[in-house]
Amino acid sequence: MSDQIAGLPELRGDCARCFGLCCVALPFARSADFALDKPAGKACPNLGGDHRCGVHAELRPRGFTGCTVYDCFGAGQKVSQVTFGGQDWRSGSPEHARRMFDAFPVVRQLHELLWYLTEALGLPAAAPVHPGLRRALEKTERLTRQTPEELAALDVAAHRQEVNALLLRTSELVRAGAGTGTKGRGKGKGRDRRGADLIGARLRGADLRGASLRGACLIAADLTGADLRAADMIGADLRDADLTDADLTGAFFLTQPQVNAARGSAGTRLPASVTRPAHWTPAT
Repeated sequence: MSDQIAGLPELRGDCARCFGLCCVALPFARSADFALDKPAGKACPNLGGDHRCGVHAELRPRGFTGCTVYDCFGAGQKVSQVTFGGQDWRSGSPEHARRMFDAFPVVRQLHELLWYLTEALGLPAAAPVHPGLRRALEKTERLTRQTPEELAALDVAAHRQEVNALLLRTSELVRAGAGTGTKGRGKGKGRDRRGADLIGARLRGADLRGASLRGACLIAADLTGADLRAADMIGADLRDADLTDADLTGAFFLTQPQVNAARGSAGTRLPASVTRPAHWTPAT
C-alpha cells in the first residue's frame, strides 16, 4: 500500500507548481480554523504575488489551523499545469479566473478518489476487485483531464457512488482478511462504526482492529493507545482526536488531512502512506 501511494507524487499537493488555488478558489469562515472570513474567488490576504503563503511557517499561531490540515491531493498542480496549461489566474480575464476556480474543487474530488483507488490496488486482500478498481482508476484519471466546461458539467456525486461501491467491497475483503471482518467477535473487533457519533468518546486502549470507521465522527475522541490496525478510516473525522501511542499500522483509506487534524506523538504508529505531522508532540 505505502509503495503504491509513495510512487505517485502527482497525488500529493505541490505548491511550487500551483497558482495558490486553494488560497483563492475556496471560502474561509472565521472560526477556530480560520482567523478571517474570505469568500470563494477572493485571494487570501496572506497570498503573495508569487502564489506563496506569506505566513506559512506561522499558520497555526496566527489562527489558520484549517490551512495546515488541507490537502488538494495534487489537484492544484493538475488544474494549473494541465487543465489550464500553466496560465495563471491573474494573467487572464475574470472569466478565465472563474473557470479555473470552478474546475479546482471538481478535480480535487476526483484526485481524492484516485488516492483511494490507488491505495486499494495495493492491498493484496482486495485482489478479487482489482480489475474493477483498475477500470475505475483509468476512468477517473480520464475525467481529470477534461476541459473546464466538461469538468463543470460533471456529475461528481454519481461517479463517486460508482467508486464507493468498489471501495466498500475492498473494505470488506481487507478487514475479513485481517481476521476481524464484519462478523468478528470480541470487544471492538470488526465492529461496524460507520457514521457513528463518537465525539469526545473515551476509547483509550480500545481494540478497534478491523473496524469500519467510515464517516465516523471522532472529534476530540480519546484514542490514546488504541489498536486501529486494519481499520477502515475513510471519511472519519479525526479533528483534535488524541492518537497518542495509538497503532494505525495497516489502517487503510487514511489520508494526510485526517492525520494533520488529529493530535499524536512520536509513539503513534502510522501507515507509511502518511507522514507524521510536525506539530505532534514528541515522545516523553
